Amino acid sequence: MPTNLVILAAGQGTRMQSDLPKVLHEVAGAPLLHHAMQAGATLQPDRVVVVTGNGAEDVAAAAQDFDPQVLLAEQTERLGTAHAVAQARTALEGAEGDVIVLYGDTPFVRPETLERMVEARADHAVVVLGFEAADPGRYGRLVMNGDALERIVEFKDATDEERAITLCNSGVICVDAATLFDLIEAVGNDNASGEYYLTDIVEIARSRGLSATAVACEEQETLGVNSRADLAAAEAVFQSRARAQAMGEGVTLQAPDTVWFAFDTVIGRDALVEPNVVFGPGVTIETGARIRAFSHLEGCHVSRGAVVGPYARLRPGTELAEDVKVGNFVEIKNGILDAGAKVNHLTYIGDASIGAGTNVGAGTVTCNYDGVFKHYTEIGAGAFIGSDTMLVAPVKIGDGAMTASGSVITSDVPADALALGRARQENKPDLARKLMERLRDAKRNQSEGKS
Repeated sequence: MPTNLVILAAGQGTRMQSDLPKVLHEVAGAPLLHHAMQAGATLQPDRVVVVTGNGAEDVAAAAQDFDPQVLLAEQTERLGTAHAVAQARTALEGAEGDVIVLYGDTPFVRPETLERMVEARADHAVVVLGFEAADPGRYGRLVMNGDALERIVEFKDATDEERAITLCNSGVICVDAATLFDLIEAVGNDNASGEYYLTDIVEIARSRGLSATAVACEEQETLGVNSRADLAAAEAVFQSRARAQAMGEGVTLQAPDTVWFAFDTVIGRDALVEPNVVFGPGVTIETGARIRAFSHLEGCHVSRGAVVGPYARLRPGTELAEDVKVGNFVEIKNGILDAGAKVNHLTYIGDASIGAGTNVGAGTVTCNYDGVFKHYTEIGAGAFIGSDTMLVAPVKIGDGAMTASGSVITSDVPADALALGRARQENKPDLARKLMERLRDAKRNQSEGKS
C-alpha cells in the first residue's frame, strides 16, 4: 500500500530565542527538518508534503534542497496541529494509501518504528506512536483499553487519574489518506488552548466505529527540540547513536566520545579514527583508512589505506586515492590525489590534481585565487615538489619533474625537468654586524631621550 508523508514545520520556536526557524537549527550538520525527512524517506513515500509557516520561504528552500520533488503547503495562522495538517489537503488530493504525520522538530523517529506503524494500520484505522516516559511531565496521555486506544488527552485538559498515565503521545500518527481529512473536518477547538488538536481524531474515529491503537517506541526517538538545551541534547543523542553504529559495523574509534559525526558520514569497516576528529557533511571513508587525531573533514572521499592527519583539514571536493598520505597542518580543497601521493606537512592544496607517487614538500602552496577567479594546478605522476614552492596557477608540472626548494613557479614545467624560480643569493660581508650595531645605537638613543 502506498505511503505519504506530511511533515509539520510551521512552528516559530520562541524558546529557541532565534531569528532562524526552529526546524532549520542543525544537528550533526543538517537541519532538524532533514532528519525528519530522511527518516520518512526510507518508506519510499509517494508524496511528501512539508507544511511551512514561520520563515516559510527559508523552510521551503531547505525542504527542496533535501528533496526537489517535495510538495509545500503553508499554514498562515497557527491554529493547532489538526489545522496544520489540513493545509496539506490540496497537495494530497487523490493520494492513495496511508498518511504519516511527522514533525520537523522531532528528528529521531526510527524507520523501523514507522514501518511498525504501517503494519499496525492493516488492522486499525488510526495508529498513534506512543512512548513510556520516565517523567511524563506535560505530555499528552494515551488512554488505552487493552490494545485499543480510546482517546488522547492533552495534559492541560487531563484529570488527575489521566495525568498518572505514563504512556505518552509523540504526535506521530498514521491514517488512511481519505479518512484523515474526513476526521480532521470534525475536529473542534473547545479546549484550554482554543486550538484544533490532531489528537482529537482518535476519539472522533472511535465514535464512528473505527478502531485505533498505539505503537510504542523508545522515549529517545520522540525527543522534540524546543530550546537550545533540547538542541544540545539532540546532538548528544545523535552522536551517541552514530558512534555505537560505527563501532558495531567494525570501525575502530580510539576515543569514541571525542569523535563527531555528521548526519551522512559513511565509514568502512577496519577504518581507524583517532581522538578529536570531526566529520562534517558529505564524508566517505573507505575500509582500512586511518584518520589521525585533531583532523577535520567535510565533503571528501578517503580511499582504503590512506592516512590523514594529525591536524589535517580536508575540505569539499577532496578525493584521496589508495595509500595517499596527508600529514599535519595540511589543508586540501577541491584536490584530487592519486594513489601513493604524499603531502606530509604545512601545505595548502587547492583546485589541484596530484599524480600517483608524487611527493609535495613542506610549505608548498597552490596559489589558486587571483582575487576574482580560481585557477587549477596539475601535477603529474612521480613528481617532486621542493619545500616552500609557490605554484602560481594555472600551471602544469609534468611527470617526474622537480621544483627546487623556495621556488615560485609561474610557468609550466616539462616532464623530468628541474624548475628553479628563485632570486640569486648575494652575501654582503660584515653587513649583518653593522646593521645590528646601528639598530642597537638607535634603540639606546631612543631610551635616553625618553629618560
